[in-house]
Amino acid sequence: MADIETAPADFDDSADAQIRDCLNPANPQSFFLYAGAGSGKTRSLKNALDTFGEDHGTAFRRSGKKIAVITYTNAAADEIAERVGEDPLFPISTIHSFCWKHIGTYHSDIQAWLLATLPADLVELHEKQAKGRAGTKAALDRERAIASITRRLEWLSTPRRFTYNPNGDNFGQDSLSHSEVLKITAAFIETKPSMQAVLVNKYPFLLIDESQDTNKGLLEAFFALAAANKGRFAVGLFGDMMQRIFLDGHPELERLVPQDWARPVKRMNHRSPQRVIALGNVLRAPIDHRSQVAREDSDVGLVRLFVASSSTPDKPAFERQVQDRMAEFCGDPDWRDQAGVKALTLEHHMAASRYGFLEMFQALDRDSRLSTGLRTGELAGLRLFTERVAPLVAAAQANNAFAVMAHLRATSPLLKRSAIAERSIAADDPLQPIRAGVDALLDLDTESPKATFLTVLQCVAEHGLFEIPAALQPFVADEPKADVAAPEPTSEDAESNEEEAVAEASPESLEAWRAFLETPYHQTVPFAEYVSDRGSFGTHQGVKGLEFDRVLVILDDSDARGFLFSYDKLFEAKPLSDTDRKHLADGTEGGITRTRRLLYVTCTRAQKSLALVAYSEDPDTLVASALRNGWFEIHEIERL
Repeated sequence: MADIETAPADFDDSADAQIRDCLNPANPQSFFLYAGAGSGKTRSLKNALDTFGEDHGTAFRRSGKKIAVITYTNAAADEIAERVGEDPLFPISTIHSFCWKHIGTYHSDIQAWLLATLPADLVELHEKQAKGRAGTKAALDRERAIASITRRLEWLSTPRRFTYNPNGDNFGQDSLSHSEVLKITAAFIETKPSMQAVLVNKYPFLLIDESQDTNKGLLEAFFALAAANKGRFAVGLFGDMMQRIFLDGHPELERLVPQDWARPVKRMNHRSPQRVIALGNVLRAPIDHRSQVAREDSDVGLVRLFVASSSTPDKPAFERQVQDRMAEFCGDPDWRDQAGVKALTLEHHMAASRYGFLEMFQALDRDSRLSTGLRTGELAGLRLFTERVAPLVAAAQANNAFAVMAHLRATSPLLKRSAIAERSIAADDPLQPIRAGVDALLDLDTESPKATFLTVLQCVAEHGLFEIPAALQPFVADEPKADVAAPEPTSEDAESNEEEAVAEASPESLEAWRAFLETPYHQTVPFAEYVSDRGSFGTHQGVKGLEFDRVLVILDDSDARGFLFSYDKLFEAKPLSDTDRKHLADGTEGGITRTRRLLYVTCTRAQKSLALVAYSEDPDTLVASALRNGWFEIHEIERL
């Protein structure tokens, strides 16, 4: 392992100065900041905004101008707001809320966009229906979806207004999905002079955090806007393509950044010890040849690779043994405390298998357009169960009547004032339907494997406990039942970068939702804990930007069961496929590159020490490859 370069803590100050120069109202300059793991990206953003406020804040406030800061998730937006501070001059928001703020009044234009795009979805469904087998569940689902889109088109035949909640569920014909909002915003930025004028005049600077994960179509629209308004409007991108996680992002963002943009670079990793930085450098070298430097005052740190057979019978016990060994190596007893160690699984199937929600995850993951919403838990069809049904069931099982009513008052149409008033006229006990619905849910025995998502959904729909998301409406529509047959084969497009809109009803999505609904409901709670990062395993996107003293990274293809990643292939313990070799030769996105990126993200979370546990079908070959590629030295590898 090569020695790591060290430098003073102010090593990257020139990059901060370059960003400040770009944020000059007299000469706005677009830029792309490369900021690797632990480089202080948010610190640079804060410093730039603080200086801008001192130099130009008064003039901007007087003219009503602002610098918009947008990022991918609510958690990221909250973190930036906490670090930067609340200032109306620098509004900080998620991409979705920023987009809705700017298209939310264009009701007639939104309607025209839907009227132009929905017929194409209808044509796709009709074509699939004509080719598919009659009498199957998939055929019935498509029939219902065709009817749903047809009803929406009929509803759109007269002027309408639209609603959207960027932080929650979007039900009903007047609601837009998250994906639709991004698509509509990109289209309007490219085609509507009025929106272009609003953005350019109100936000001369638009700063985009985690730009590598920002929706591809939206980024291209911002690029075009900057090119057309040079000298009046500038875009600032903060990010690192090596840390690209979500499939929405542009896989070739750095190449597409215009040549006349500034390209400040931050190379110092202020977070990790030298040994972790060195590992990160060798991991990313084949992709972009970038390397990070360590602080002069940083610790050396400690990294170990523990290798075991994929057939290890009790993997959790093996991992506890690893933690004991790390406690000895580091002289750090906190390695034995689960609360003091962050365990990270690189691949969601792996966590799903270990945490108990594999069946539901695999069912939805068959359609790559659902992938981002599945991994963040933001699909409305999932939120119905995780944020509506599960809290209700938990409160009812605890006999907490107050919590039951409080939850329903906030979420159920049965407790809308108009609904209660209507029932009061027709019945002596207006709350009886609510009690009947809750009792029916409890009667299902939701802890039993026999209680599926579909049975829970049908119970919710029958009693009207909650509104049913558009993606699930085809499964509760009052239609004649089809003969039960095996699901038709689904098409999987692992390279798709487009998230499925929950209100759209493509054939593949219908089949994925059907498969999901037929899996046991008891997976809801562990899934909800995982995507909210409350469980024992962290998600690679959930921890991006975070840091932990002790990190345990678990690599296990036998638990992953996916085709998007392979650690045995990355470690050369399994031969590459022809597709793998073609991706590597062409320099395009493939499973090996995705796996390498996720390994980089997880390893570089460590502040003190790092342990990797690799389960392999061929442990000896894996060890030989780790040594040959210079990832680890012989004394850093253990076979337990």
